[in-house]
Amino acid sequence: MTDTQLDPENAKLHTLAKAQRARNGAAEGAAVRDETGRTYVATTVELPALKLSALQAAVAMAVVGGATGLEAAVLVSAEKQFRQEDLDVVADLKGSGTPPRLFLADPKL
Repeated sequence: MTDTQLDPENAKLHTLAKAQRARNGAAEGAAVRDETGRTYVATTVELPALKLSALQAAVAMAVVGGATGLEAAVLVSAEKQFRQEDLDVVADLKGSGTPPRLFLADPKL
């Protein structure tokens, strides 16, 4: 996936996720857009007592911000497919509309 393959709003999520990953030197970066258009960005959390994927952290931030549904999510990761726990956390915040669009991006793109 590249920014040219995404519509402008989802390309913005991709850019934010890549930038946050690079800024923190993290394994993954993620960005989500909630049902009102607000954007949340996070990276992997690797603490002795807390481990979250970037997507889990971004969804948690959205929930704390009052989101009740997601429109889209981008995960920048070396993984070749979404982990089930990431799909599950996105499903928890599917809201009442259509399921969110999910994009998995190679960090090299």
